Amino acid sequence: MLCAVTFPAAPANDPVELMVRYQQGDAAAASLLVELLSPQLFRFFAAQMGSAADANDMLQDTWLRIHRVRHTFRAGEPLLPWVYAIARRVRVDSYRKRRRVSAREVAADVLPERSQAAEADRDLPPFEAMIAVLPESQKEVLTLLKVNGLSVEEVARATSSTVGAVKQKAHRAYERLRQVLSGVRG
Repeated sequence: MLCAVTFPAAPANDPVELMVRYQQGDAAAASLLVELLSPQLFRFFAAQMGSAADANDMLQDTWLRIHRVRHTFRAGEPLLPWVYAIARRVRVDSYRKRRRVSAREVAADVLPERSQAAEADRDLPPFEAMIAVLPESQKEVLTLLKVNGLSVEEVARATSSTVGAVKQKAHRAYERLRQVLSGVRG
């Protein structure tokens, strides 16, 4: 004789159950999960950042990432370590981004003075006029490298050439431009 074993239903606010339902496309479960975990995540970010605006930004980014990778959560595993691993990565990425931005920013109230080199650059002919003296192949390589921002390897592929040939053409173009510029400034 077989007995049917029934397990008690998971409470409506069980985070693991909500996550499983969220994986299955239940929008209500997603909303409940956000409401349940957001205060904890916000405190996690705010305690480290000291700024409510930054903490809110990171909270939003965390939920976007959770949404994108929700399929990787394994039912039955603890949810909070999975969520906090994502939140930690968001915090690290945010810190790195702020460092990159602050290293490149200049305070608006202090404008840098124009250097003498910048003043001298006004006497230079336009780029198109300077490269007009170059052979077509060197002109093409220089434009792809400096104007379009391609790497040497990308220029080699684009011109059906070798990396060495591209480097040689670029070197010769630079040498020719140095000669032209020394005549302009001299």
